[in-house]
Amino acid sequence: MRILLVEDDRLLGDGLKAGLTQSGFAVDWLRDGEAAVAALSAESFAAVVLDLGLPRRDGLSVLQWLRGRNDATPVLILTARDQLEDRVRGLDLGADDYVLKPFDLDEIAARLRALVRRAHGRPVPVLGLGDVELNPAARTVTRGGQPVELTSREFDLLHVLMQNAEHVLTRRALEEQLYTWGEAVGSNALEVHIHHLRKKLGNEVIRTVRGVGYMASAAPQP
Repeated sequence: MRILLVEDDRLLGDGLKAGLTQSGFAVDWLRDGEAAVAALSAESFAAVVLDLGLPRRDGLSVLQWLRGRNDATPVLILTARDQLEDRVRGLDLGADDYVLKPFDLDEIAARLRALVRRAHGRPVPVLGLGDVELNPAARTVTRGGQPVELTSREFDLLHVLMQNAEHVLTRRALEEQLYTWGEAVGSNALEVHIHHLRKKLGNEVIRTVRGVGYMASAAPQP
């Protein structure tokens, strides 16, 4: 799950990126509001973690711009405890949640998972597809009640596909959700991960839609 982190404090941003990466997120980190607007104009993210006191363009302005273009990407605001007015204004401008500084990394990870879950219209935390279940918080997968061992990348790919079950995702859309800036992506890396998932979960779980992309489906293959 790819997240955009916008935080100008180097120490705080470094800690957030490391902690969220450890929790299974793919994190791109920017340090000013104008760079955030440029990134959000060009690419898709599962959610945004947004500080308010940013250089060049403040966080509330970024949020207002994002919602002004009818972009529903979930936004989690980072704010100081004494900035009640900014918290209220941020929620009124379209923020989905906020966390007070200082914060706990596990709480931020849990709030992000909840925001993304709600954005996809899912009331329950565990994803199910046929006899396959995926738990984003525990990062576990079972099939027929039996644990399935996946690599971190295989888990992330399956998570994105199951989160968008019955919808075809293009190769580009999948890669945008799996890889951060600067990561080397092999020309057939996605196909290799799909192949491994099919070996572990069965060929029927992930369907290839020729010329378009891939889809997770509980329906039997035609």
